[in-house]
Amino acid sequence: MHFYWDGKDLILSCHIQPGAKKTEFAGLHGERLKIRLKAPPVDGKANTELVTFISRTFGVNKAAVILESGALSRQKRLRIENPQHLPPDSLVQA
Repeated sequence: MHFYWDGKDLILSCHIQPGAKKTEFAGLHGERLKIRLKAPPVDGKANTELVTFISRTFGVNKAAVILESGALSRQKRLRIENPQHLPPDSLVQA
């Protein structure tokens, strides 16, 4: 499963594709939510863009998006503290 709830927090399992033409949800990659990022995978730029994209999408402050695992990997687990809204299914299921 690419997400689950832990109390009021949403946990996302993601597969990241850095260096894409634009930042967007791209459906599923196995059991993970695939996210394309425009930023390259150097100097933490992709992770920074990921946190910014997720915070905007879920209506939370950047500090409420915690990279729990996978800082140097394409496979990441994110905790979104008390998301204010969820993206439409059409955005996350291509």
